[in-house]
Amino acid sequence: MKRILLVEDEKRVASFIEKGLLKHGYCPTLVTDGEQALNQIYHESYDLVLLDLGLPIISGRAVLQTLRQQGFTLPIIVLTAYSEKKNLALGLGADGFIDKPFRFSELLEVIQSHLPQE
Repeated sequence: MKRILLVEDEKRVASFIEKGLLKHGYCPTLVTDGEQALNQIYHESYDLVLLDLGLPIISGRAVLQTLRQQGFTLPIIVLTAYSEKKNLALGLGADGFIDKPFRFSELLEVIQSHLPQE
C-alpha cells in the first residue's frame, strides 16, 4: 500500500482528501502544519507528499524548499488556492500542482502519474 503524507490545515479539505485516498487503497497520514510535515518526512518513509502552500508554523513553500535543498527526491504535489503560485512551486522543485477547488478524480490522476505502477 502506497503511503502518502497529506499536509493540509483546512479540516474540510483534509477530510475530503483523506477519505478519497483511503477509498482508493492508499495509506494517508495527515499533518496540519509545516513543522509536523518535516518531522514526519525525516522519521517516516512516504511514497508521495500532498503539500498545501498556506500552512501555519512553517509554510508549504519553506517545506518544499528545505526538502529539495536537503536532497529529498520523493514526489511532492502542491495543493493551493492560489494558481499564480504554480510557477513558484514548480521552480522550487514541486513535481506537480493542483488548484483548489478540485475534483478528487483530478487529484487521483496527478497522484497516479507520479507513483511507480506496481
